[in-house]
Amino acid sequence: MEEQNQIRKEQIPQEVFDLYDDYAHNRVDRREFVQKLSLFTVGGLTLPSLLNYLMPDYQGGSRIAADDKRIQSEYIEYESPKGGGKIKALRCVPSSGKRKLGGVVVVHENRGLNPHIEDVARRVALAGFVAIAPDALTPLGGYPGNDDEGRALQSKRDRNEMLEDFIAACEYLKTDQKCNGRIGVVGFCFGGWIANMMAVRIPDLRAAVPFYGGQPAAEDVPKIKARILLQFAELDTRVNEGWPAYEQALKEHQKDYTAYMYPKVNHGFHNDTTPRYDKEAAELAWKRTVDFFKKNLKD
Repeated sequence: MEEQNQIRKEQIPQEVFDLYDDYAHNRVDRREFVQKLSLFTVGGLTLPSLLNYLMPDYQGGSRIAADDKRIQSEYIEYESPKGGGKIKALRCVPSSGKRKLGGVVVVHENRGLNPHIEDVARRVALAGFVAIAPDALTPLGGYPGNDDEGRALQSKRDRNEMLEDFIAACEYLKTDQKCNGRIGVVGFCFGGWIANMMAVRIPDLRAAVPFYGGQPAAEDVPKIKARILLQFAELDTRVNEGWPAYEQALKEHQKDYTAYMYPKVNHGFHNDTTPRYDKEAAELAWKRTVDFFKKNLKD
């Protein structure tokens, strides 16, 4: 953490963030990543300091502690018969109140249920919803404790089988005694694609919020019934290249959607454990997300 703080974000060329994005999404392996990263060790930047700066910092603490008295958190298991079988998930609900609440499936990035996504699930509960955050790595032993190994594990699973795991989580939420049966989904990166695809696959899904997620095929767009709030990062050219065709299909089929493009921020800008985090954009995007769920998931 101390070494991270010695580097200022403005010191880092955009090419470094793009290179990290390639590494985080398995387009380059670690050896090539480190080799290319070494080309940017100028002006006092060392390779160890750059590597440390770019990696997630889970030691910095969560926004909401796991034992926060305002919410009740527990690990549960549910069945995913078309996916990975028995899936582990973190379930979080507000501690106070007897009224039934809307449910939100929280979908992780391409590395399993890491500490950041668990924290996001607690934020969802604190905002007044029943949250469930599945770990799609459960069939392979679960999130292994670090993101590098998590990415390697997740690459071994079929993404369509993982989609079935999150669809099954939606069905599980409908039976939760604290839930009013109105379900939404929020997902990040890989989870953004899952959120888009859940909107395609689940006719009674009420609301979907993909953060910088891949898009469904144009021919699948007519199946969407949910309202969609899409969050994009301007510098995320990889994901954004698919947005014009998706938007055209949404308009053509008169779907209920709102899209925001956050200027001058990178893919992953909502993740406050990495240097790609942008506080202003993340807080605005999260407020919009919570307001969207409040509008669409209440009785």
